Formats: sequence, structure tokens, C-alpha cells
Amino acid sequence: MTPTRLSGPGLAIAFALATPLLMAAPSLANSPLLESVKNNPQRAKALCSELKALNAQGLSYTSPQAVAQIAARQGLNNTDAEILSTYVVGLYCPDVR
Repeated sequence: MTPTRLSGPGLAIAFALATPLLMAAPSLANSPLLESVKNNPQRAKALCSELKALNAQGLSYTSPQAVAQIAARQGLNNTDAEILSTYVVGLYCPDVR
């Protein structure tokens, strides 16, 4: 079996799609924000409880209202709150919507 080789436009498209992911991966891997819940499961569980309470109010954890509430409670900007919530949901509370 010979490996598939990309060339021309295929290579350019593959590179264009992979580059942002490759650039973001190292910065997120060592992120103090994400490490704060990775190293403190109790903080992650508390955030899960907050997110479940938002779900009970009919809010998705990705809704602007939920992100703003998490940001305010955690002392974060909205972008960091959304990243943190997504990370916590993925690792600790996949039943949150």
C-alpha cells in the first residue's frame, strides 16, 4: 500500500486547515486557565453544577447569557469563560447542554 501524497491545491488546503489547530494546540496545552480545573477537579465539578443550573433555566452553556454569567462568576472575559466551560463540559460533565 502506498501512502497518499497531497500536492498542489490539496496540499495547500490541508496546510491551511491544519495550521490554526497546530498553532493553538501548544498554547492551550499549557494554559493556566485550563490547568486550573485540570489540577482541581473540585473547581471543575463546581462549574459543572453552575452549568447544570443554567441548563435547568433553559440556557445552553454556550448561550451569550450563560457565558456572561460564568465570566462574571469566574472573573474572566467572555472568550475565556466560553473556553473554560467547553473544556469542563468535555472532561467532567458531558451531559450538560
